[in-house]
Amino acid sequence: MKHRSSRPGAAPRRPPPPGEVRELALTAMGSRGDSVAETPLGPIYALYGLPGERVRANVAGERAQVLEVLEASPERQAPACRHFGRCGGCQLQHWQEAPMLAWKREQVVQALSRRSMGGAIVDQTVQAWGAGRRRAALHAARENGQVRVGFIERGGARLTPIAECPVLTPALQACALRLGPLAQAALPQRGEITLACLDTGAGVDVAIKGAGKVASLDGAARERLVAAAAEIGLARLSIDGETLVTRAAPTLLMGRALVQPTPGAFLQPTAEGEETLARLVLEALSGARRVIDLFSGIGTFALRLAERAEVLAVETDDDMLLALKRAADGAGGALHQVSTLRRDLLRTPLSSLEMKKFDAAVIDPPRSGARLQAEQIGRAPIRKLAYVSCDPATFARDVKVLVEYGFSLTRVTPVDQFRWSPHIEIVGALER
Repeated sequence: MKHRSSRPGAAPRRPPPPGEVRELALTAMGSRGDSVAETPLGPIYALYGLPGERVRANVAGERAQVLEVLEASPERQAPACRHFGRCGGCQLQHWQEAPMLAWKREQVVQALSRRSMGGAIVDQTVQAWGAGRRRAALHAARENGQVRVGFIERGGARLTPIAECPVLTPALQACALRLGPLAQAALPQRGEITLACLDTGAGVDVAIKGAGKVASLDGAARERLVAAAAEIGLARLSIDGETLVTRAAPTLLMGRALVQPTPGAFLQPTAEGEETLARLVLEALSGARRVIDLFSGIGTFALRLAERAEVLAVETDDDMLLALKRAADGAGGALHQVSTLRRDLLRTPLSSLEMKKFDAAVIDPPRSGARLQAEQIGRAPIRKLAYVSCDPATFARDVKVLVEYGFSLTRVTPVDQFRWSPHIEIVGALER
């Protein structure tokens, strides 16, 4: 299909950086969501292009900015959001769902192949967008005397105020568009703040970072913040970890347990994504009697696993462990015993000796992975393991370590919670 457009459906509105205007033939998608043109001098990465397209682009080194789509891919679609091309949150709104999900799966396949595990069977990507993202971090700053609330542009240079955000749940999007008065009351004279927003069963929970301690605020500032939170209808408002006002305790149901998340706590971005990951973890660890949950957070997996087995949850954050333990205790006889242990697993991995009483484990490390912890799991008597990751490269690296210790990778499932972004979640099931 041929199509000429003065804009590629996604071109940034700001002037392009200095460079050379050239025609490019795009042949593939890079791992960061940029289309790739192969040239005699090496690849050129062009944002907002698609494989099979011919474009006119401003080229500077190995980077290019698409100025015009000369021949469009049949997989191209109209972006869903007016901010696409400026807001740094989405890169792939111009790509249809099916090829985008297939490409995300291919990132996992290639990462495993690079570690000599190309024979692993990788499921089709599970689309788990659900009702939208339930958590988002917005930013606020003053510019020319005006308070701006929005997302950081691609490249991290500017703040883009938003008028819509279709990747969010309806409740979270509605809240995000009303945060101006709250930001006005919380912003210091200089600098910016981050507003971590979470859509919970009781309403939206907002945790502000960068505004200073509550004790440093004068009475008038506190009153303005409380009034703004009431006007928006927030469930809870926290300032740098300290709760300022609670209208209704924010809660999340995890299996049979009701969790009250700590301000700014990490959670899976979509509720459907969390349910999908948890289902895959439970399937991978079926039949286990004593399970250890490494990097447990507030109990995404531990609380569900405790319906079937005894669980030890290990996490570096005291507040998240406390929330997990309270939820487990509050579930009464619905759960088996849940114990907690505070440990920075990246610095001090749980040793194989400490895991000698466990027959299964789940690990959900940060993007950098947990190679040292994987080595200790390999030395432990763990028989079943679920490895949850948000990075194909570190997932493949750590799984390779486990395979060298005798594990077999029995199933790999990509899960897409990050609509229109290049990110992908993975659940690997391992046994020995």
